[in-house]
Amino acid sequence: MRSSDVIEAALGTALIVHAANPPKYRNWRGLALPMLDNTIAAAKTSKARVLLPATIYNFGADAPRVLKESSPQVPTTRKGQVRVEMEVQLQKASLYGVRSIVVRAGDFFGPGAGNSWLTQGMIRTPARVRSVFYPGPPDVGHSWAYLPDLAETMVRLVECGHPMRDYEVFHFRGHWLERGVQIAEEVCRARGISSRRIKPFPWWAIKLASPFVDVCHEMLEMRYLWQVPLQLDNAKLRALIGTESHTPIEAALAATLDHRPGAIGHESGMAA
Repeated sequence: MRSSDVIEAALGTALIVHAANPPKYRNWRGLALPMLDNTIAAAKTSKARVLLPATIYNFGADAPRVLKESSPQVPTTRKGQVRVEMEVQLQKASLYGVRSIVVRAGDFFGPGAGNSWLTQGMIRTPARVRSVFYPGPPDVGHSWAYLPDLAETMVRLVECGHPMRDYEVFHFRGHWLERGVQIAEEVCRARGISSRRIKPFPWWAIKLASPFVDVCHEMLEMRYLWQVPLQLDNAKLRALIGTESHTPIEAALAATLDHRPGAIGHESGMAA
């Protein structure tokens, strides 16, 4: 939050990965926008490029079902509006020579993911799964982004050597599940339990708690993402680097569910 500290920390760097988010969803506008302002100031001083891991919160419930980088951004939530403003900040900064790459992706999951619907909302204890709570209609598609795949793809983008404009946006397709409930079925299969253990997510409890608990309020506001199928078109990404990194869903879930906190390995954790 202190511009001078961020500028000093970034001196001599070529790339700044802006994966900082306000803790516990509090004061999103009051913290997220100044955080990015300070990153932009640091990038301008050090001549570094900014890499922003982004989401699909920018797109509201009326968005096209297949999202292109140029699809209209009409957010229907407060956090979605902030995400749009963050991208606008970077776009404006490009007019003054600050280069940036925005990579939008679906719901994050993976080993060590700090804030994941999969391991913090759908299942209680990854090591001993007894039930899986699915938040949406079973047949509505859903987009997931396995963090190691996303991280590797972003590295390939940064290092590809192809000419880019000072401000570029790419979509990461990740795991698009036409039947959204497939993610829950795969968890059941990985843990050797019956798919009958898949239960509806208790939105009623989230609604009751939302006036008092910030996280519950934010979850309720973003519920539409489970009710409409938003798929990311990665044609622009593929045109530049070829196929994106893609771990089969079975292996991705196994690595996620078997992760031990504190274990050392190739992992990435970013809050959405």
